[in-house]
Amino acid sequence: MTLIWGANYAIVKSAFSEIDPQAFNAVRMLSATVLFLIVMAVARRSEGRASATGVFYTPAPFTKRDWWTLAWLGLVGHFLYQVLFIGGLSRTSVANSSLIIAASPAIIAIGSALVRHERTGPLHWAGAALSMAGIYVVVGRGAALGTSGLAGDVMMSVAVLCWAAYTIGAEPLMQRHSPVGVTGWSLVFGTLLYVPATLPRIMAVNWSRVSAASIGALFYAAVLAMGVAYTIWYSAVREIGSARTSVYSNLIPIVAMFTAVLFLGEPLTVRQMGGAALVLAGVALTRVQPRKVVSVNV
Repeated sequence: MTLIWGANYAIVKSAFSEIDPQAFNAVRMLSATVLFLIVMAVARRSEGRASATGVFYTPAPFTKRDWWTLAWLGLVGHFLYQVLFIGGLSRTSVANSSLIIAASPAIIAIGSALVRHERTGPLHWAGAALSMAGIYVVVGRGAALGTSGLAGDVMMSVAVLCWAAYTIGAEPLMQRHSPVGVTGWSLVFGTLLYVPATLPRIMAVNWSRVSAASIGALFYAAVLAMGVAYTIWYSAVREIGSARTSVYSNLIPIVAMFTAVLFLGEPLTVRQMGGAALVLAGVALTRVQPRKVVSVNV
């Protein structure tokens, strides 16, 4: 997931020179929605064989309350989040975006604690703080809140809140339904809002002149960044909880940095390597569980 989303920054932004950002996102959401509907239909027909791990299909029916929850998740986690994330990414730097997104683990941990979905211990908080320190070491000098990209910074900040609400809000559904089902149906609701809102921008793009590289970016963003990575994200949320899963998002800027080194020829500095080490140490710290003392009566 971190590999896919880390590379997604550069891949998506490279297409913005040819395709309007919101039009690009609308087409990728529509493509991802079709993909999820196909996968869900195949999984449902396969039934028991597809439900071996519960990732693709679970037999529990969606209740009326579940459908309202999915509609709310589609509004917050797909419509509002995507409008803000893509709009922010097109207006501010990748460094700023990375630093702001790095706040999501702490926000999700606080939200999870408030709604009592999971307990967050001191080791988790220490790991989150260490990871954020590493993010600052990597991008801190390049990130400047309050510059000409202030509008983009604000949009990214609100996007983090939407993502936290989406992650926490979907967690109860994961106890009874598959990650593909919850993600797919919430994406359907979000796309039904997003595509009509951006239809004029979609129609304004001269798609016949879009290069193969930008079409490839659309394919990557739809199939891998939305289809595969979202499924991995919620499979992890179900297995280890939203607070612990969210810490792995701190690895995304690190992956983006190394991707730039490999494919764009950007230099790798000692400061960046040190920051990456702090992030990795922080993520590892959140995975440490206190040893339980077991008393044995003799």
